[in-house]
Amino acid sequence: MTDFQKYVQRYLDQIPAEDWLEALKKSGEETIALYSGLTEEQSHFAYAEGKWSLKELLLHLTDSERVFQYRILAFARGEKASLPGFDEELYANNSYADKRTLKSLLEEYELVRKSSQIMIETFEPSVLKNTGIANGNEVSVETIGKLVVGHNYHHLNIIKERYLPAL
Repeated sequence: MTDFQKYVQRYLDQIPAEDWLEALKKSGEETIALYSGLTEEQSHFAYAEGKWSLKELLLHLTDSERVFQYRILAFARGEKASLPGFDEELYANNSYADKRTLKSLLEEYELVRKSSQIMIETFEPSVLKNTGIANGNEVSVETIGKLVVGHNYHHLNIIKERYLPAL
């Protein structure tokens, strides 16, 4: 198994249901419910030095989903050019998430997730099998969609295991 395959499998293993499109919806709902229960003060919490605050983590989910959305759209439409990777730490360091309100970040996440759902749900089934090169690796539209879900659940689990008990 290549490093990329291990990376992908790590996130695919997080998807709790066979129907990943339903899991896309549910992971969004769970994220919104969890963050809606936080106060503005709590949203600034990071469980350790050098770790992202809850606000930064939420914007990381949004930023990552936007990158995945672009890859999904590009490959769904037949893009043949190789797409670049992205440095999640660089994005987080330049996000200024902690200067925004939790309400603003949550609204943005919700809109980006809804956009992903609409885009993916309206594809012809055959489009999910389209592939392209992202970050030097061949990947299908369907796999990227599943990465959105698995990545989201990965971070929800971290929040539940490391952030919430310390709040």
